[in-house]
Amino acid sequence: MDKTESVANLLQRRQKLLGPAYRLFYDEPVHLVRGEGVWLFDPAGERYLDVYNNVASVGHCHPHVVEAIARQAAILNTHTRYLHGAVLDYAERLLATFPAAIGNIMFTCSGSEANDLALRVARTCTGGTGVIATQAAYHGVTQALVPLSPSLGLLPEPDSPVRLIPPPRDTTAFAGHVEAAIEDMRQHGIRPAALLVDTIFSSDGVFADPPGFLREAAAAIRAAGGLFIADEVQPGFGRTGSHMWGFARHGVVPDLVTMGKPMGNGHPVAGMAAKPELLAEFGRRSRYFNTFGGNPVSVAAGMAVLDVIENEALRENARDTGAYLRERLLALQQACPLIHEVRGAGLFIGVELRHADGRPAGDEAQGLVNRLRQRRVLISASGPDGNVLKIRPPLVFRREHADIFMAALEQCRPG
Repeated sequence: MDKTESVANLLQRRQKLLGPAYRLFYDEPVHLVRGEGVWLFDPAGERYLDVYNNVASVGHCHPHVVEAIARQAAILNTHTRYLHGAVLDYAERLLATFPAAIGNIMFTCSGSEANDLALRVARTCTGGTGVIATQAAYHGVTQALVPLSPSLGLLPEPDSPVRLIPPPRDTTAFAGHVEAAIEDMRQHGIRPAALLVDTIFSSDGVFADPPGFLREAAAAIRAAGGLFIADEVQPGFGRTGSHMWGFARHGVVPDLVTMGKPMGNGHPVAGMAAKPELLAEFGRRSRYFNTFGGNPVSVAAGMAVLDVIENEALRENARDTGAYLRERLLALQQACPLIHEVRGAGLFIGVELRHADGRPAGDEAQGLVNRLRQRRVLISASGPDGNVLKIRPPLVFRREHADIFMAALEQCRPG
């Protein structure tokens, strides 16, 4: 395909070849051909500021990651039933970022696979089937995870063992919602297996504060015989600034931790970390194999990402640049009545838009997202009403990029 092919022709071919289930961002989709750092480029060479992507977590096409992938691909890439020291080196280094109680890791290719595996472990080890998630969560696309991902548009069947609870808008009530879901399971003869949460509640509209509110919820599910699963696909790898992992902000140690997208900077690698006693029980009763999970090239990508996070102090940058960006957004809030709340941690920020009478301003949020796209600034929106601007740039996003974003936002001023 010629990279100058028109957007209209690409859309026509996409619809014909890929079918209607896929979705694209923006009313006018973006055709991208190249990435570098926080920038994405279209065929005409116009650059777009990426204020959304945690997939290329350390920046698009980071040279260190690219070189590591290419070097290993030229030596060996095969499945994981052969011994290979690199996967063990990576496991040791990655596990060193977790609390000591998390001592094992199993590798997959995607966050969906990691969450699916975590559900298998939880159900095997507890004997339960019931799982609690939040009302607009996203945890993956497998058959087991779709009922736990209501943001995809499908709700659990009436006889499902899944229970959906409100996100922690009122953090003091969150553990109570978990306890109510557990009680409802018991009344229906369902044994609890797990509480599964994205620790920054990305798809629910971004809820991060106050740190610590997850401790009581984790205690509630454990008291009922279930496990606490922290989905770190979006908040992990230094995204929240203060810690490597989102759960650590809450002073809680999960039983299982899942990770994905940012792990390989776009290369498909993911994983599930666990308390060893759980995997001992799971391994005694079940087997697991993932052909490409933890292959040498994926491991090289993952190791390179850890290098960059450490060597370029990206967690610290997420903390400092994120604080600066929140300050700018809070200042804008004073001039924009439609901005109801600014919340988040590090370089993960949600800006909620509401009308004066309290109605969610979902249409206005979508309009703003599309006006920013016209100014070549890319963000998205989340929450059950689509009224929360989702700001989640690569970790190499710095103050000068925040200033470019804010200038565009002020030109598009909501409300």
